[in-house]
Amino acid sequence: MTEFSSLLSEVRRCTICASALPQEPRPVVQAHPEAKILIAGQAPGRKVHNSGVPFDDASGKRLREWLGLTREEFYDPQKVAILPMGFCFPGTGKTGDLAPRKECAPAWRSKILAHLKQIELTIVLGSYAQKYHLDDTNASVTQLVKSWRSLWPNIVPLPHPSPRNNIWLKKNPWFEIELLPTLRLRIAESLKENNS
Repeated sequence: MTEFSSLLSEVRRCTICASALPQEPRPVVQAHPEAKILIAGQAPGRKVHNSGVPFDDASGKRLREWLGLTREEFYDPQKVAILPMGFCFPGTGKTGDLAPRKECAPAWRSKILAHLKQIELTIVLGSYAQKYHLDDTNASVTQLVKSWRSLWPNIVPLPHPSPRNNIWLKKNPWFEIELLPTLRLRIAESLKENNS
């Protein structure tokens, strides 16, 4: 077993926040040292917790459409690493899922990222991941997404693909007109290089 596969096994057995979770811990992560694309997300929802498959829900369907990826490409860890801020379902609050548990990122994130040396593009979904990965923690999701060209071509901030963000998408038509076609081309180039 390689050092990285040992690390992933350790992550998948993690119970550091078990007492604070609504269900048994079930860390959901996808990664491989050869991955070219990193998706930094929030935390698994209830459906993902039940299946153990990242983005196995309506958000994932929309995200794959945004990125122009097939299910096969998206779920190939040698192409795409999926590393949420919290690896387990944190529970549900009044307006949706709770924030990712704060124990997870400090315990595991830097250890996993240290092995992902082939990453060419990091897609940063939503406020929790953006606060971690981007310097401007005072900027709103909208401000960060609008500034995508300043981070191009290595980092792209996106809103969370949740159906709860339909209103945001209607208010920001430039997102689907300007950003997404450019992002799809960037991803296709990166995966083409990966296959050559």
